[in-house]
Order: sequence, then C-alpha cells, then structure tokens
Amino acid sequence: MTLHVPALIVGGGISGLVCAHALRKAGVTALLIEASGRCGGAIHSQQREGYLLELGPQSFSGTAPLLSLCSELGIQGELVKAPPRAPRYVLVGGALQQVPLSPPALLKSHLLSARTKFAAVRDVFGKSYPPDQDESVAAFVRRKFSAELLDRLVGPFVSGVYAGDPERLSLRSSFPAWYDAEKRKGSVIRGMLAKSGNEPRQRPTLLSFRDGMQTLPRALSARLGDALRLNTCATRVQSDSAGPRFQITVETPGQHETILADNLVLATPSDAGGNLLRELNPTFGSLLDAIEYAPVAVVSLGYPRPQVPHALGGFGFLVPRSAGKRVLGTVWNSSLFPGRAPDGHVLMTSFVGGATDPQAVTLSSEGLSSLVHSELAPLLAIRQAPTFSNVTIHPRALPQYNLGHADRLSAIETQRAYFPNLWLAGNYLRGPAMGACVEQSLDLANQMANQMLSRNRP
Repeated sequence: MTLHVPALIVGGGISGLVCAHALRKAGVTALLIEASGRCGGAIHSQQREGYLLELGPQSFSGTAPLLSLCSELGIQGELVKAPPRAPRYVLVGGALQQVPLSPPALLKSHLLSARTKFAAVRDVFGKSYPPDQDESVAAFVRRKFSAELLDRLVGPFVSGVYAGDPERLSLRSSFPAWYDAEKRKGSVIRGMLAKSGNEPRQRPTLLSFRDGMQTLPRALSARLGDALRLNTCATRVQSDSAGPRFQITVETPGQHETILADNLVLATPSDAGGNLLRELNPTFGSLLDAIEYAPVAVVSLGYPRPQVPHALGGFGFLVPRSAGKRVLGTVWNSSLFPGRAPDGHVLMTSFVGGATDPQAVTLSSEGLSSLVHSELAPLLAIRQAPTFSNVTIHPRALPQYNLGHADRLSAIETQRAYFPNLWLAGNYLRGPAMGACVEQSLDLANQMANQMLSRNRP
C-alpha cells in the first residue's frame, strides 16, 4: 500500500510535534510518524509512589512563542511557576554558595576573588574583539575574565545546559549572545546590557505543568489526532523517479508501507537522520552522523522531610569539575513546583555523566543511586538512605555544539540545498532548550508553508 502526503514529519519529539501542528494550522496536510509508542522524546513525566518524576528536562523558560503555543492548545491554565527569586547555588570549598545573577551581584559576591571582579570591571570599560577562528567557551572565559570564573560559574553552567565540556564547546555556537556582544561593543557586559536595553522584555519565568512536562507533547498529540502514527519507524528514504518528492519506507508491527511525501521533515536526532539520508546522499548522512552527543543519567531520589535538615530553599545547585564529584548538578523539585512529592517527603533530581564523565552512565541503576546519595548526603546533612529512587539513562542526551559546529551546520545546509523539499528540525540546530526547539520548528513550518504556497500559485 502506498500513501501520498504533502508533508511527512519523521520523529515525534517536541520539534516534530510543533512542526506538524504548525503546518496543519497553516492548512498543509501533514502526517507525523514516531517509531516508539509515545511522543515527546526526552520529555517524559511519570507518576510513581506519589512522586511526579521528570525523566528528562525538569522545567522550561517561558519564552513568548512557547507561551503562545500553550494558550493556543488550551493548557495555559495548567502552567505552574517556580518561585521567581529562587536562588541557585554552586558547590565551592565543600559548601553551597549562592550564585550572583547580575553584574552588581557578582561584584558584591564572596564567590569570586578581587582579581576576577577586576577583570569584569576591565571588560566594562575596556575594548577587545573575538579571534577570527572558532574559540572554545573555556578559552573565551580565560581570555576575557579568569580561570576562576570558568571553574566556579561558567563551567558548571555549561554542564547544566549542555552537559558539555567547556574546553570543546564552541562559544559562537553554544552562547552566540556572548560572542556577538564582544564583537559589536568590544565588551561582553556592555554588549549584553545594550541588547537588553534595545529589546525590552521580561526575564523568562521558569515553568512546568501541574501534571508534569509531558502535558505539552500530550496536548500536541491530541490536537494532531489521526495525523499522528505511533510505532511507525522510517527505515529508508529515496528520491522518487516520478518527481521532486521522496519515497519513505516505513515499518509498523506486522507490515511494511511506502509513503510518498512532497516534503520530508526529519525531526530526529542527527545520527538517526544521517542513517536515513545515507543512501540519498552519503555526504549529507556523514555530516549529520558526526555531531556528538553527551550521555546523561537522571537520578531522582526521595527522602522523608525530617531526614533532610537542609532548607532546600531554591532551585538547586551545580558542581564544578574541580570539586571532585561525579554529580553535575541537582534540582530540588519539591521546592520548585507543587505536587512533586508525597506529603512529608522531598524529591531531588541529579544529573551524572555528560561529556566530561561519559563512563558514569555505564553504572547500574543501584550504583548510580548509591553514588548520588553518597555525594548529596554530606552537602545537605541527609540522615538516612533514600526511601525512593528512579534512574533513567539517556545514552545520547544532548547534542554537543563543539568547535567547528557552525561550519558543520553550514556544510549540512549546503547539502540540503540540493533537496529543497527536505527539511531538518531538532535540538542540534539552534539550541537544546525546549523554547529554542519550539521557535525553530515554528520558523521551519512557516518557511515550508510559504514555499508550498508559492509553488501552487499559477
């Protein structure tokens, strides 16, 4: 049996769901297929023993396009906000110290030495320009500020966002606003302040949903209805000899099928997209497959509240690699959002692994739970072993925007130009955050709809 569709989206993570929804809203008949039995990708909420667990992302920033999408789907009433002034902490000298979140707070903080503070002042009044070659995040921070700032703040922040290695991450690709600020103004701080002054907007609020992060993919799936097919795996992509369209071979339980698509969107991890495109264009496939991913273990532990004397007042904490711990950071879930733990208990979720410790994810679930508890207990004065634990391992959790990433994306786009009805979506393009994925998919759907409309004009 052969099905013909104007647009086929492969991959039911947040990028594919948003793209399919936006295309159908624009009047384009679109079909989305997902190889697994659920949509949402890494976004996965689960109720267990009275705990509401997030097995992937723990929260998201409320960007305007994302909030607009929630309103459109009728789920804005299910949003819950984290305390807006919830402090963040970093582990320094064996103790948790509050992170300064503004230049004035940084200058007043005891977290950094006078030498690092002087470097910040020097940046405000001085002038410098980024090198012509791609520069790592680590090299940038050492050049502009200090190794101390890299170790105590920027390195842990990089671990929290990308689970990455600052020595390898590209500044231009990972934190383009920092690069652009120095390039435009000769000062990172002046450039960032000028940008915020020219584009007045509220700081994005940290959000989740009452019933967990999966509320959003669930709502998108429901809106798609029969335009969504689960347990349907694309195994081969070929050009169709009858015209500028694609033949996609798909497998469902018990049968094979061919779908003819005028437009094809690959909203998969880059390696999965590379495998599908290898027959169509080997260079294209190899470029996508070359993008590295960091593995991460998500470890959720529950404790009776009286056994955790620490107030847990805030978002949680990050851990510099110099601290000698394997935990990258910990979120105090039950302090941020209601309903995350049973009455009288607390829930915290820690992350282990990343680009700097990839072997950590090879430990057993019991080993990871024990490791995390052993590192948390002295920091938070925890008196007993956890009464609840859950471990989820993501072997390819987050794409790494390593040195040369911009050139790789440019080469990928050059190859894509040979197939103007082939499109790419995913967190390896504009950033791993949910808001970035939503914006990229909305822009992509708009480009597709406009292109399809122009082709149909007489």
